[in-house]
Amino acid sequence: MIDFPTATAVHRRLPKEAFYKHLSLTKVLKDKFVSDVERIIVENSLTKDTLNLTVDSEIKEILLLSITLKKQEFDGKVIEAIARQNPHKLIFLLAFENSRQLALYHGKLYRTQWMDSSEVTLKPRGFSLDEIWDAFMEQIALYEERAEKTDSLSVDERLALQEQILKLEKLIKKTEAAAWKEQQSKKQFELYTRLRAYKKNLEVLKSGKNTPQCGAN
Repeated sequence: MIDFPTATAVHRRLPKEAFYKHLSLTKVLKDKFVSDVERIIVENSLTKDTLNLTVDSEIKEILLLSITLKKQEFDGKVIEAIARQNPHKLIFLLAFENSRQLALYHGKLYRTQWMDSSEVTLKPRGFSLDEIWDAFMEQIALYEERAEKTDSLSVDERLALQEQILKLEKLIKKTEAAAWKEQQSKKQFELYTRLRAYKKNLEVLKSGKNTPQCGAN
């Protein structure tokens, strides 16, 4: 359930053609916009006034856009282009048939897994739009957080830690496959030694300690 106050409701459909004409898109992205996107609706506008907030913040408005897709496997660069070129902070509710996915852009596009429409949850938490945006990042970008004991870290630090963990997990998987295939015992030993170091670093990262020595080079 997306639990936003009634005062934030907009429910205004944006003509797709008029919308993408205002974006700086390559021909490839414009074609994908046409082929992938069915319709766009501005569902909610979160501002200091519509949320009855008393604390000022750098963020002035957060919009929830629902985007109905023609196919589930769409090009995420289309959503990135919308987010990068919009002056507001955007939350995307992506819909394909009865499946839903939440997304936002913060240096890169973060997306939840696809889920049934009844399972979608998103709540504004905080006393300012800055805090509410951080809460949205927690609910979307960090919905499957792999690290523990991150209470003392900022949202950006937690995101950076998450990226290190994901990168190192991929490296471990790649190194395990290489070690399994390696025939020369010396090279295999080197790979397993490296693998042990990677796994040790992964344990440190998952404990909530952000370290540049993640072994992903």
